[in-house]
Amino acid sequence: MNFKIFKPVFAFAMAVSVHFSAQTDAPKYSYTEAFKPFFYQNNATETRSASGQPGHNYWQNSADYVLNATLNDGKNEISGSAEITYTNNSFDDLGFLWLQLDQNLFKKDSRGNAVIPMGGSRNGAKGQAFDGGYTIKSVEIISANGKNLKTTPKYTITDTRMQIDLPQELKSKGGVIKFVVNYSFVSPNYGSDRMGIEATKNGKIFTMAQWFPRMCVYDDIMGWNTLPYLGAGEFFLEYGNVVANLTVPANQYVVASGELLNPKEVYTNDQIKKWESAKNSDKTVIIRSAAEANAGEKTSSATKTWKFKVENTRDFAWASSSAFILDAAKINLPSGKKSLAISAYPVESDGNAAWGRSTEYTKSSIENYSKRWYEYTYPNAVNVAGNEGGMEYPGIVFCHMNSKGADLWGVTDHEFGHNWFPMIVGSNERMFAWMDEGFNTFINSISEKDFNKGEYYAPKSLQQMSFAFNSDQMEPVVTAPDNLKERNLGFLAYYKPGAGLQMLRDNILGEERFDKAFREYIKRWAFKHPTPEDFFHSMENVAGEDLSWFWRGWFINKWKIDQAVTNVKYVNGDFTKGAIIKVENIGQLPMPTEVEIKFKDGTNQIEKLPVEVWKRNSEWSFEVPTTKEILSVQLDPKGSLPDANPSDNIFKLSDQVVEKITLSDYVGSFASKQLPLKVVIKEENNSLTVKAGGQNAFPVEYEGAEKFSFSMAGIEIQFAKDKKSFTLHQGGKDYIFTKE
Repeated sequence: MNFKIFKPVFAFAMAVSVHFSAQTDAPKYSYTEAFKPFFYQNNATETRSASGQPGHNYWQNSADYVLNATLNDGKNEISGSAEITYTNNSFDDLGFLWLQLDQNLFKKDSRGNAVIPMGGSRNGAKGQAFDGGYTIKSVEIISANGKNLKTTPKYTITDTRMQIDLPQELKSKGGVIKFVVNYSFVSPNYGSDRMGIEATKNGKIFTMAQWFPRMCVYDDIMGWNTLPYLGAGEFFLEYGNVVANLTVPANQYVVASGELLNPKEVYTNDQIKKWESAKNSDKTVIIRSAAEANAGEKTSSATKTWKFKVENTRDFAWASSSAFILDAAKINLPSGKKSLAISAYPVESDGNAAWGRSTEYTKSSIENYSKRWYEYTYPNAVNVAGNEGGMEYPGIVFCHMNSKGADLWGVTDHEFGHNWFPMIVGSNERMFAWMDEGFNTFINSISEKDFNKGEYYAPKSLQQMSFAFNSDQMEPVVTAPDNLKERNLGFLAYYKPGAGLQMLRDNILGEERFDKAFREYIKRWAFKHPTPEDFFHSMENVAGEDLSWFWRGWFINKWKIDQAVTNVKYVNGDFTKGAIIKVENIGQLPMPTEVEIKFKDGTNQIEKLPVEVWKRNSEWSFEVPTTKEILSVQLDPKGSLPDANPSDNIFKLSDQVVEKITLSDYVGSFASKQLPLKVVIKEENNSLTVKAGGQNAFPVEYEGAEKFSFSMAGIEIQFAKDKKSFTLHQGGKDYIFTKE
């Protein structure tokens, strides 16, 4: 689904409010908390391996549908039947079935309507008064466990769910039941930004989704997944095959998920020739032109039935209109197979600056994702112009008819990206929106660079988003969408998890290791139901990296990234001997650290620190061998991390007075009247070492103004100006030593 977040004025206001909220006392970094063990609470089972793969006894139920539906365009009504063949592959006998009745969201007394605030929402029907929801006319069981039954079961409807009590238990490990639900409903004009009806000068555009009763998922995690449909949380569905017979007025054209089985019955001979031409063309071929749409019949009392089939799918959606311009081009897949990019839009959306490029965008998007991640599996990829901001279904998406240019490219690419998440990788959207919206937002960011040599690419710094990512007003990423403030959904389902994967790729694992692990995750869980832990396990096992600290901070908690350069000094005050840089991890979430050193001669140098430096430290000093004067030192120079306080990410030396010292002036043996201890100071490897009694020698760093320190032990040594004595400070006490 597409989710445009904020206008510039809102962004500024939010940035100001977040800036001030961030000034409150924030929790400080604890390396024991960040890297503590036992992140994973669930051990490997027969169904889910600790390596992130499906287990050796992984099972998944399936649902096949034969759908018959008739569109009454005058009443905006769909009536039809769903013949469902449900296979129970679980180890449990099932005494009842649960189905989703998503259209019941639009009943006046639905739970979804009850939670719409007075100020309005993108969810629901935008205040339209109509008789929404399903009318269930009958339910009949045809067969079960291999026996014909022909019985009418008892069923109970609770909001957007229906429970069917079975006359006999559906057997485990392969029991099959076939039943039919007859129903009807009136479509909303605006269906929670997912489906609806849009009027155009050449007729209505019907975009039909959540239009038939669908099986709830029964799995090894929750058993029956029966969360109600409230509008914000999307879907969790079983895979299977769908045959759909869609009867519409004869003047309308239908596009849908899957392959059209009867083209000769619904298209003219000339249009069929154009379809055949499109199947072999990399350029867009017009199937039905704007002139034909303008000249076409606006109403018809006759009907046509369009027949479609799609295999191994979690859903089926379609669109119908007399207003459609239709065009298409072939999609080239890595295996050599072909698919077909199709666009359906009204004359109001025509033109090369708008929907005239839709098929080009669709083709590019599908080819790119197929090459990078996993091959596209559907015979068609259909982009439909409707009144939705953007919504995705297997093999078909709905995008707003007024979109054009970069906006149309962006929403097209986003919605088709959803054919990987969650159409191919079938995560639970109702619970974990970030596993489809966030993953998709991430792959969109790469696709944007690839399309037409970056035609619409605009580099985006994650640092620019830090005001949102670090806001105390945000819930954790893992929060279910129905539990989020609606204003936060865009950041927490889309942008923050997308940024998390981007940081994982760019800052932690590197492109090669990340891409390999991500591709393997998709391959392992294609047409299956992964959980967040399956994703975490899979990425770690393939990449060979413990990432629990990152999952814990960025996804599970609201930990902030905040690092700082706290000091830069030359070794012994002499830039020709190198520099010592001190950095600090202030925020709760550690990250690998990249430091850019700019020199006065115009050159620069990059130093990188792995995340391991923060495993037992909150501060870290390191030496940079250089013989040049430094102008400035900056953390994360590309802005690839959303640092909560970037003001302390840069340290400038241009105005500092360099204090050069001679180490030999401080060398010698020193004794104290306060302690029976001799201290020997030597010059070794261009630095001072201190040996107290029979203990091991330790190095000290020059802090300026005759002071040296050994920060790990909290020791400071302050020399007198004549360097014949010093005061040793440790543990709140001072001891005076004099040169012998």
